[in-house]
Amino acid sequence: MIVVCSDTHSNGSHELTDHMLDAISEADRLIHAGDFTTVSALEAFHEEATRLEAVFGNADDPSVRDRLPPARTVEWEGLRIAVTHRRDGGGTGLEMFGRERGADLVISGHSHRPSITRADDLVLLNPGSHAQPRGNRPGYAELEPVEEGVRCRLRQPDGTLIEEATL
Repeated sequence: MIVVCSDTHSNGSHELTDHMLDAISEADRLIHAGDFTTVSALEAFHEEATRLEAVFGNADDPSVRDRLPPARTVEWEGLRIAVTHRRDGGGTGLEMFGRERGADLVISGHSHRPSITRADDLVLLNPGSHAQPRGNRPGYAELEPVEEGVRCRLRQPDGTLIEEATL
């Protein structure tokens, strides 16, 4: 399983709680789509995750930006996953970013709004923010292999299901 999160915006902690913290301890890896804010928050995620694949976001301190790329591509369970914090051009910009990388799935953050959007043969996933939802539901995502492909579940940190799709 992969756990996906973004937009922690913390000065010192990972801000993980409840079901989300348990999911990360069971996951093979954690993908974070940026905006840890501080190195202390980034290091707190490293302590919890077996394997952390992360990018920096627009609110990250220079010390975080020095340690992370602005974008990355991850291969997992036959999926090519492109990760970024945000792209100019909204959904169209994210689609172009994914297509340039030959991705099946694009993970982004920035809006703090959990969502799964299909764009032809590409899926756009924003896990939302588990710590600072800013008027949205707090959220994160779990990716899990199933017979039909990969199941994506958007959840609140307490485990409440927001949305589910099979990729």
